[in-house]
Amino acid sequence: MRAERAHVAGLYARLDAERERVRAEYQAALGGNDLGAMERDVRVRALSREVRRLDVVDNGLCFGRLDAVSGERSYIGRIGLFDEDRDHEPVLLDWRAPAARPFYTATGANPEGMRRRRQFHTHRRDVVDFTDEDLGRPGGDASGDAALLAAVNAPRGEGMRDIVATIQAEQDEIIRLDHPGVLVIEGGPGTGKTVVALHRVAYLLYTQRERMERHGALVVGPNPAFLNHIGRVLPSLGETDVVFTTTGDLVPGLHVTAEDGPEAARLKGSRKILDVLAAAIADRQRLPAEPVEIQLRDATVRIDAATAEWARQEARDSGQPHNEARAVFADIVTYVLTERAMKRIAQGWLSRDDREEWERFRAELVKDLNADAVFTRALDELWPILTPETLLAQLYSSPERLRAAGGDPVLARAEGDAWTVSDVPLLDELVDLLGRDLAAEKAAERAAERERKAKAAYAADVLDNLIEREDVDEDVGLIAKDLLFGEELADRFVETDTRTLVERASADRDWTYRHVVVDEAQELSEMDWRVLMRRCPGRSFTVVGDLAQRRSEAGARSWGAMLDPYVPGRWVYRSLTVNYRTPAEIMSVAAAVLAGFAPDVRPPESVRACGVPPWARRVTDDEVAAAVAEFTDAEAGREGTSVVIGPPGVPGAVPASETKGLEYDAVLVVDPDRILADGPRGAAELYVALTRATQRLGVLHRGPLPPELAGLAAAPVPVP
Repeated sequence: MRAERAHVAGLYARLDAERERVRAEYQAALGGNDLGAMERDVRVRALSREVRRLDVVDNGLCFGRLDAVSGERSYIGRIGLFDEDRDHEPVLLDWRAPAARPFYTATGANPEGMRRRRQFHTHRRDVVDFTDEDLGRPGGDASGDAALLAAVNAPRGEGMRDIVATIQAEQDEIIRLDHPGVLVIEGGPGTGKTVVALHRVAYLLYTQRERMERHGALVVGPNPAFLNHIGRVLPSLGETDVVFTTTGDLVPGLHVTAEDGPEAARLKGSRKILDVLAAAIADRQRLPAEPVEIQLRDATVRIDAATAEWARQEARDSGQPHNEARAVFADIVTYVLTERAMKRIAQGWLSRDDREEWERFRAELVKDLNADAVFTRALDELWPILTPETLLAQLYSSPERLRAAGGDPVLARAEGDAWTVSDVPLLDELVDLLGRDLAAEKAAERAAERERKAKAAYAADVLDNLIEREDVDEDVGLIAKDLLFGEELADRFVETDTRTLVERASADRDWTYRHVVVDEAQELSEMDWRVLMRRCPGRSFTVVGDLAQRRSEAGARSWGAMLDPYVPGRWVYRSLTVNYRTPAEIMSVAAAVLAGFAPDVRPPESVRACGVPPWARRVTDDEVAAAVAEFTDAEAGREGTSVVIGPPGVPGAVPASETKGLEYDAVLVVDPDRILADGPRGAAELYVALTRATQRLGVLHRGPLPPELAGLAAAPVPVP
């Protein structure tokens, strides 16, 4: 023990020294002027990433040791550390390194050249204990199982913990799977599919660092509480270049949590809504009801329906998005009007043969036309510049527009911009369908160029003043001006972009990721998948879910239905079958609920029992609040976490949908009959609620206990 403590203390000393070195380089890079602005940004970001990586691995830096039959000894940890004085020899193996894999996969029957596996139990920086597992004989030491059981039996904290020290062989195979496309991981409650997916991201960021580090990875979860729960796992593994988001946050600037009713969500989630969006855009490309008269020099010209129809067809045939195709529409209308004006104005004094004069006169008319308020207003009415928010809000709030676009009346609402989660993929789709406002972009570019020139002029003045100062040698000033021109000096005034990858990616709708993790993927609609596929052109995904837990009417009924349109033949399926979270006593109750609504689905097998039977207690309406308070008071005195799950109106309760992917030491489910009765997916909601507990489960019911819960004690018992 003394030797191991001394060795781990030495590893921490190396970590601290490396931190100080990198921090010093980072501070120097922030203030350095020896590089151009772009090179400086690249270096600052790289060092910032390294600072964060070293700062988050303090807890449990080294968690194990492998002893090979050959006598070689390797320490396993969260990151790799090296001895610079001994030809960069590793003193701590990163858990993702190929040489570390036997730590997770070696067994007594297949030791993989290993003699012993040692697992450290640490508190902060100290080794408090360790267990050894002999790998030289089949069916030998079971201390590896002891380490696993100690981890799964430990009280839960505020967030999900990594499993880097106790990854099981079934999980390790999935984490390290070499597949370039989409990997679907399906597993019932408690099988660890989420944490396996997160460790897989960490593994890919390690093995494909050069390919992934400039673009990072995206993790999509069902709600903010879930993201907060899992948010510490990847940083604890030394990876911070990962964006965490919900589907309601996929469009920068929007944070949406409200949900539609089942039918509206189903309609918006279907790819058929694309026809409605296309028709809504086409409906805004109008023809004038009456000719629009415009005075152009000495001639009156008109935008009539025939002219607008020709221009509209040309614009549509261009294949450009709506806003960008407006230029085509305007060009055709402009051509027709100027032709008509020229025939009337120039007839008799300007020959068609005088092409140069003819084009000069046309250019003058075009300039006059573009400055004409009536013409500009007509363009805005016939082919308006649209934003996704404007188009969709006006579609929802106008029954006439909704009807013209072929939309279902159930989509109508008084407040068109009262966004729901199901609207987000539609808004994202419209970004591409509508395209950019080119005129606004050109104006912004001109403003930026004016600002750059102003900075360059200011920098040139600085140099001139330097030369003219009496206390500066003239030759020195002239040399400075020769070496550093105004525009180059202006670059020094450009503020270094020190935003992290996560900050830059989160703010950029067009950012693309190298890998995407989708958790609770059974809830995503066809339209949600279109958004995610745009975010990852390489189609590298880890998809995590359980079809039996689907609650959304727009969600997946099969993985193939969602994935085949995008990655036919490029997705593989793996399942997790062992339940590490839910004890056998609770899982037997949940399994009965599962059998009622998904009889073909086999529940995961619990790896342990907790010794505490789940209970049920019947209460009256007047007793509910007191019974809930009794539960919460009792749990407040215990180590760990607890939650009350129930339908609306239950004091202190949260809906089951908000606990998906989460886990608690103790769970109290209130009014299970009302949960079952709440819509077509009520049974799946109850299944989710029952499987959140890791130690203790109680049920309060006012009516008769649902037959699905017959495995609970039906007689009134006091709350433990």
